[in-house]
Amino acid sequence: MAGGWARDGAVQDQIDDSVNDAVAAARSRLPRGESAEYCDLCGEDIPEKRRQAVPGVRTCIECQSGRDADVKHSAINRRGSKDSQLR
Repeated sequence: MAGGWARDGAVQDQIDDSVNDAVAAARSRLPRGESAEYCDLCGEDIPEKRRQAVPGVRTCIECQSGRDADVKHSAINRRGSKDSQLR
């Protein structure tokens, strides 16, 4: 149920768009191409099982964990409804 200027289902559309944007951003950060045998950051061996599980991997687990911790996520919903823009 929507109120004001928003149509029915508008809130769910905003939620769906936010989720789709987050999925697209995560997919864009996935490695591509041939996996490296040695980590690009520290030079340690990348285990064969990791190279098979994640095609295109360039970093060891420890270095990738550090990089993942540095990823910033936006908590701002940039798809505001007309109601929120009119206030």
